[in-house]
Amino acid sequence: MVLAPLAAFTVTLALVRYLANGSFLRILDYPNSRSLHSRAVPRTGGLGLMSGILVSWALVPDALPLLLWTSVMLLVAISFADDVFGLPVWVRLLLHGAVAASLSISMLSDTHGWVAAIMAAVAITWMLNLYNFMDGSDGLAGGMALIGFSSYGMVAWSAGNEPFAMINFCIAAAAGAFLLFNFHPARIFMGDAGSIPLGFLAAALGLTGWINGDWPLWLPALVFSPFIADASITLVKRGLRGAKVWQAHREHYYQRMVQSGLGHRNTALLAYVLMLATGASAMWAMTQNTSVQLGVCIAWSGIYAVMMLVSDRYWKRRPSGS
Repeated sequence: MVLAPLAAFTVTLALVRYLANGSFLRILDYPNSRSLHSRAVPRTGGLGLMSGILVSWALVPDALPLLLWTSVMLLVAISFADDVFGLPVWVRLLLHGAVAASLSISMLSDTHGWVAAIMAAVAITWMLNLYNFMDGSDGLAGGMALIGFSSYGMVAWSAGNEPFAMINFCIAAAAGAFLLFNFHPARIFMGDAGSIPLGFLAAALGLTGWINGDWPLWLPALVFSPFIADASITLVKRGLRGAKVWQAHREHYYQRMVQSGLGHRNTALLAYVLMLATGASAMWAMTQNTSVQLGVCIAWSGIYAVMMLVSDRYWKRRPSGS
């Protein structure tokens, strides 16, 4: 079973390296007014990443329900079709919601009721889309996967659920292999075929760990809070302003960091520090009483509020900001 993460790393490394050459499946992400890159880059890395994950999961038998497997494969197929053909927004959202609802109902309706199942479906749908929104800078989404799922794995391991820990370590290992080609300057992007399933897994495995009793429900939200906070607050701000929230843009806080002169590399490195801090604090808080856990979550909410206020103030004063 410990060979599974090694298989994830090896398969992903081989496939992403091949896909990065662009000689097969030449699907390119061309720069536009809303992107942060300046040259065409292959966006097929998600196929190699998810292939490595799925192959490695076969070495961890009975660790996940069949529905979760099929949900991931269906999302890869839908998202790859979007990468190639550009599906309408309503079609994507309808399919995303259907996948999220089927999993939530299967996992929660009998034990926790329909209200919990509906809330979980909404959360999963949002998580898989926000992960896609946050995949716009070299090394960012891959780094979040490496750190976030490593945190899941370590908590599950400490809880005695070794098969589930290996499932998460496989995702982290595959993300590490992908990062070798995606860190700045990126040779390949993961595309929707990578970011959408990763966002789904962040929510679905977070929910699975809670159902298994491996961690409290707040832990997945805190571990992935660097992405959740940026995407959610940006969406709310755009919605209040009357902007079309489903359209691509360059208003996320990480996009501002890149544009402000930090660049892709420094933005990713600073984000990694934040990701490591949230993951470490979540794992530490797990060993504390409920009041301390609540205090940690409140403290991080305050930290994000301060960071965003500082960023907003800087951006307003910046001559080229808007």
